[in-house]
Amino acid sequence: MMQTALHILGLLLLATGGVLLAISAWGVHILPDALSRQHATTKAATLALSAMCVGAFLLQTNWDWGLRLGIVLVYLMLTLPLASHMMARAAVTEMDSHSQESQQP
Repeated sequence: MMQTALHILGLLLLATGGVLLAISAWGVHILPDALSRQHATTKAATLALSAMCVGAFLLQTNWDWGLRLGIVLVYLMLTLPLASHMMARAAVTEMDSHSQESQQP
């Protein structure tokens, strides 16, 4: 009974992660500027990959894989927001330099 519930929850989390990744990809295609696209990819992809890691953890039967998935999840949580912040900062700096160049006589 409990094993079946964990299996169903794991499958639901994997499906949810897949849907969120598709929404993230659609956001990259449809959004107008770099900061909006970057926001769509980072936020939705972090949530989607986290859901997929937890779902895969619930479906696995070997603790070795659970440890690996935990390490992947921690790595994603540490690196994706930092990379997003660095890319946003670079985009804002580039936009500022272009606006200053256009204001010069």
